[in-house]
Amino acid sequence: QVQLVESGGGLVQPGGSLRLSCTASGSILSLDAMGWYCQAPGKQRQLVATITIGDSTNYADSVKGRFTISRDNAKNTVYLQMNSLKPEDTAVYYCNAELIASPWRYLEVWGQGTLVTVSS
Repeated sequence: QVQLVESGGGLVQPGGSLRLSCTASGSILSLDAMGWYCQAPGKQRQLVATITIGDSTNYADSVKGRFTISRDNAKNTVYLQMNSLKPEDTAVYYCNAELIASPWRYLEVWGQGTLVTVSS
C-alpha cells in the first residue's frame, strides 16, 4: 500500500510562517505530480499549489508570492513553505500525489490532512 503522511500544521499568528511536509511511502515505483490542497469549514477542497516531476509549479492566486512549493525526490517528500499567513488561510491542508505503484498501477493518493489555524 502507498500512503502520504503530512506534518507541520499548527497555530500561528497572522503574518507568521509554517512549513508543511508530506512524505510518500510504500511500494512506489515513480512519483509524478505532487500538490497541496486546502479545505476551510463549510467550503470545498481547493488547489493551493502543485509541482511536477520536472519542478514546474502552479499556485492559486490567493497564495502567489506568499507560499512556495518544493520537493525532494530522493526523499519522496513535498514541502509547502507558508509565509505572511492570513486568517483566511485557516484550513485543513491535504497532500496529493500521482504515482506509479508496484506492480505498475497508476494511483492518485491523498494524505489525512493537517490543520493550519491562523489567529491572534
